[in-house]
Amino acid sequence: MTNASNGLPFDDIRNLVNAIEGPDAEAIAKTKAHDAGLTKPPGALGRLEQMAEWVAGWQHRYPPRIERPVVAVFAGNHGVVAQGVAAYPQAVTAQMVANFQGGGAAVNQICKTFDLGLKVFELALDHPTRDITQDAALDEADCAATMAYGMEAIEGADLLCIGEMGIGNTTIAAAISHALFGGKPEDWVGPGTGVDSAGLARKADAVRRAVALHRAHLGNPLEVLRRVGGRELAAMTGAVLAARLRNVPVLIDGYVATAASAILFAMRDDALDHCMAAHVSAEPAHRALLEKLRLKPILDLGMRLGEGSGAAMAAGLVKAAVNLHNDMATFESAGVSGKEFLGRLALDVCG
Repeated sequence: MTNASNGLPFDDIRNLVNAIEGPDAEAIAKTKAHDAGLTKPPGALGRLEQMAEWVAGWQHRYPPRIERPVVAVFAGNHGVVAQGVAAYPQAVTAQMVANFQGGGAAVNQICKTFDLGLKVFELALDHPTRDITQDAALDEADCAATMAYGMEAIEGADLLCIGEMGIGNTTIAAAISHALFGGKPEDWVGPGTGVDSAGLARKADAVRRAVALHRAHLGNPLEVLRRVGGRELAAMTGAVLAARLRNVPVLIDGYVATAASAILFAMRDDALDHCMAAHVSAEPAHRALLEKLRLKPILDLGMRLGEGSGAAMAAGLVKAAVNLHNDMATFESAGVSGKEFLGRLALDVCG
């Protein structure tokens, strides 16, 4: 195995993270100015107004447009399943990928509802990563190559929703969270797809042993990713980074997608500024992880399905926010003065 200190594969990733830029201040200013003229009281649309600014700023253009929204679902398998951490056999990963491809999954119906593109990426499902309690999940070259694959997978999107599928990957998310943010393993594990109390104890034990095994290397976030991560997480990390470099705003799905994104935050604390948390899942540690990343979820629906479903739901709201901004009448176009409009509104409200 190669080490991060040798340079080589991970150096390119570090250089890209160092090269990221901020939002387009001019696009944000134009969005604010236009919003001030829309036929509504200032702030009346709440976070929807902020979403329009967010899209414009990170797309680096005005007006904001969402013409090619994509839900990207990355699927991988994990050697840690051998530790009894999952409620379902590993074969379910491939079966669910087939379900996505056949149009039968929940995410397919949400994408159909909101006119979102869906891309599903299988990542060597027949070759699970190594068991993180025994060895590093990936070597450096494989991890970097998988990140690069995720970077290329988002080509053409102007709004990216990242999601995943992988039996055992909530254990991986917990290991990454524990490695990056400390606490106890029990703070970061949850039922996932439905393990019982004994399964929950096995998950916490697996996380404890994995982090202890790799502890000497966990000061480097990319080493965290390759040692206690997995292929679908590496691909999502790469996709989120590429989106920043290509001026694409990102909606992060649930606990596993958030853990993948946390790698970039640990490298640079503004690296997720182009992202919004689509929702907070029912997986208990997700809320705590979002707080660590300073991300406020858009939705709180008690969902814990994964597969990009929460991100796809939130994308419907983001599309609505952009359409409201672009297509609402202004006071000028409606032939109504701002004071007259607000006065009429006050009369309507007060009767």
